[in-house]
Amino acid sequence: MGDEKQRLQRPGGGEQRDIVRGTKAAEFHNHIFEKVNPEMEKLGYECKCLGGGKIDHNSKDKKIRVFGLSTGYGKADHSVTVEILKKVYTDYEITWSDDKK
Repeated sequence: MGDEKQRLQRPGGGEQRDIVRGTKAAEFHNHIFEKVNPEMEKLGYECKCLGGGKIDHNSKDKKIRVFGLSTGYGKADHSVTVEILKKVYTDYEITWSDDKK
């Protein structure tokens, strides 16, 4: 599945938050951004894409691997992506690499 790291910020430089979004349904990273951006704007956030990659999510073995990059947005900081995922998937082994596959 493709994933994308985005920074949300309140207009005027207020509250800031990084999020990770991904879906098997989105063929390209810009499709993820086009879906998430309007939803975040409704909540009062400006949205900026910080880069992309891929997530291999193995729910059976409770393992997640973050790797790769987005052709259009470049590579997200996978170490930050992993820290965000660890907050939700607390009982998973989560790793990252700069490998493209």
